[in-house]
Amino acid sequence: MNAAEQANSIEFASKIAAVVGLFKAELPDLRADLKPWANDPDTRDLVDPDSIDLGFHFPGVSRLFQCRSLLVQIRLYSDPEAGDGQSAGSRGDSRKDCAAPRRVIGLDLAGFDHRGKRWGLSTIDDWAFSGDVIPDPTCRERLRRCCRQVFALFNSPEMS
Repeated sequence: MNAAEQANSIEFASKIAAVVGLFKAELPDLRADLKPWANDPDTRDLVDPDSIDLGFHFPGVSRLFQCRSLLVQIRLYSDPEAGDGQSAGSRGDSRKDCAAPRRVIGLDLAGFDHRGKRWGLSTIDDWAFSGDVIPDPTCRERLRRCCRQVFALFNSPEMS
C-alpha cells in the first residue's frame, strides 16, 4: 500500500519519514515517492494492505545501481497477542489498529528502468540479489544496510 496512505498516525508517519531519511542518507541523490502505485482498480487489487510501499528515483539511470527507480516494500505484521486482544486481523482491517504493534517481517526491493524490473532483493530468505543485472557490490551493501536500519527502526522495543 502506498506509504502516503499508511501514514494514519503521527507515530507511523514519523517512521515512514524516517525510512525516507535512511535511504536518502545512504543515497542522497534519490527523490522519494510516497505514492508509487497508480490509483486504478487493477492496481488496487494487487496492493497489500500489510505493506508500506515507497518509490525512490535517481536523477537518471544509475550505472552502479543498474536502475532508474527503486521500489521498496516493507512487509508488516500485527501480532494480535501483543495488543489488547482486539487485533486488526480479527476486525479485518490491519491499517486501523494501533493497539497491536506492527513489526517488519521483511523487505522487498526492486530496481527498475525503462525495460522494467532489472533486479530484486528480498530479506525474507537469504538477502541475495536476483535478476538480469545486479547492482555494484558496494551498492548492494548500501541497500542491505538500509534494510537493516528499517528493521531496527520498526522492531526495536522502544519503537514498537
